[in-house]
Amino acid sequence: MTTITLALSKGRIFEETLPLLAAAGIQPTEDPERSRKLIINTNQPDVRLIIVRATDVPTYVQHGAADLGVAGKDVLMEHGGEGLYQPVDLNIARCRMMVAAPVGFDYEAAVRRGARLRVATKYVQTARLFFAAKGVHVDLIKLYGSMELAPLVGLADVIVDLVSTGGTLKANNLAAVEEIAPISSRLIVNQAALKLKHRHLQPIIDAFRQAAA
Repeated sequence: MTTITLALSKGRIFEETLPLLAAAGIQPTEDPERSRKLIINTNQPDVRLIIVRATDVPTYVQHGAADLGVAGKDVLMEHGGEGLYQPVDLNIARCRMMVAAPVGFDYEAAVRRGARLRVATKYVQTARLFFAAKGVHVDLIKLYGSMELAPLVGLADVIVDLVSTGGTLKANNLAAVEEIAPISSRLIVNQAALKLKHRHLQPIIDAFRQAAA
């Protein structure tokens, strides 16, 4: 029996992927939020889910440990997306990748006069490419959480992070000053698996595409 492995991360992406899985006739037998299992069976004997960190989904798919997965565009931008087929924008987990600065900081003037900006982010590669394209010199400071704190304590001038409602920025006296990219989650497929398991994978891809339309 050919087994299809789908990589997912817990939280918002998993919750918003469930209706898409249902459209493909796939239902997990357990809730990953309640189970400690990292491999979850489904009602389809030949389909299983693996639960990994969001940032690891492209790596599992790229190296063939999973045949397909769901990953945010932010993760794919940072990862590079090499060796991955991205057939469907699922239009879930939508937000924006933004540059944000303290209220009162004149970001445009700083960029215009060629100031060297200190940028705190976990999206180091994305920030590097974005500012390089603008010709802005930056010192990148990698953080793993609480980006909003960095400008407040003088660690950075601005941050690059995902913004959904903007509530956290506002609560910390920050404001979004420039959009880098709109973000949503994508279906990603291992290119070798697509050839070897095409008959099994294509119906799932088609069902996801129709459900996301």
